[in-house]
Amino acid sequence: MNTETENFDKKMHWENVYSEKQSTEVSWYQQHPEQSFNLIQTTGVKKQASIIDIGGGASMLIDYLLDAGYKNLSVLDISHHAIQQAKSRLGDDARMVKWIELDILKLNTDQSFSVWHDRAVFHFLTDEKDRKHYIDVMKHALDIGSFIIFATFSDEGPKQCSGLDVMHYNPEKLSAVLGSSFQLLDSFTEKHVTPSGVEQSFIYCRYIRV
Repeated sequence: MNTETENFDKKMHWENVYSEKQSTEVSWYQQHPEQSFNLIQTTGVKKQASIIDIGGGASMLIDYLLDAGYKNLSVLDISHHAIQQAKSRLGDDARMVKWIELDILKLNTDQSFSVWHDRAVFHFLTDEKDRKHYIDVMKHALDIGSFIIFATFSDEGPKQCSGLDVMHYNPEKLSAVLGSSFQLLDSFTEKHVTPSGVEQSFIYCRYIRV
């Protein structure tokens, strides 16, 4: 199925994914999201800084951030089932997180974030208009000096994920897409092993809003 077809229901697709699988069974699952966590720590933002995890519904990253004492956390995900899995896992700690059940392209907020984290969302935007809109949404939500952390499929990544076509990036290509409002600070590659044992190639890039 292609995200560019007119009858594609993005929310229904991801609700089906998370209703049929537990968060530990999806291909992008990480028990220890050390790369993302370490990059957030590398920014040096204070524990009270506002951090948003895009598409992080069932990700373990929020557990790591809570355990480390970060206090102003938001998680956005289009899937109700993904968010509910995370809430169930966190128990009472889920009340310490702002949960946003929404398509990222529909986010309209006056809140500014110090860190914007996106692992495995941006590469699903195969339509150029959607990518440009995502970047506009992100720029609106970030002040100068804020950080973004992207993890996407690299040039050696799979052609599809979860039955959908995906984009592939290297640091130069991603920087060109994001534009001059973001300065690349560092980047590296990762060989992610899925729960089924398949190896996938990711790149991680950390930027600052300029």
